[in-house]
Amino acid sequence: MLSYNVAALLRAAPGTMRTYPVAVDNLVIAEDFQLAAPIAGEVRLASTGRSILARGELTTAMAGTCSRCLVQVVAPIEVHFEEEALPSIDIESGQPVDRSAEPDALRLDEHHELDLAGPVREAISLAEPITLLCRPECRGLCLVCGVDLNADPAHHHAEEEIDPRLARLAEWREHSEPH
Repeated sequence: MLSYNVAALLRAAPGTMRTYPVAVDNLVIAEDFQLAAPIAGEVRLASTGRSILARGELTTAMAGTCSRCLVQVVAPIEVHFEEEALPSIDIESGQPVDRSAEPDALRLDEHHELDLAGPVREAISLAEPITLLCRPECRGLCLVCGVDLNADPAHHHAEEEIDPRLARLAEWREHSEPH
């Protein structure tokens, strides 16, 4: 669950805090992003006097393919986020709050519910590794035949003919290398 009613917290003294456990089995992060483990951790909500400050520490894992050898991989993801949520309805008067000063701010809904699905989705998406690897020393696939070089580290091909356009460069390389 990533939605919390914070009406009592809005009325509380600044600094008042509540901690909630998080256990979410499924959350759509992105079209090409697949979660491999539930989202778990905790969220701390605190009253600031004018808003609610949400801090979260969550863990999950993503499923994907190693970018070098193409095996299936599960990568752990750890996220920390901090968001300020402003009321959309004044807690005392019940009147709508002027949003013009901060139009892009995270807002509580009209029932004083704080929905953290968006911020959690964004934090997990930003924590996604740029290149997913099965292990840091992954050797990948042979560029010529596609053999997994992790399974066959001695794999090699006989010297191929050099492209005639690059023959002069190969000659230069042979003569410039120290013997």
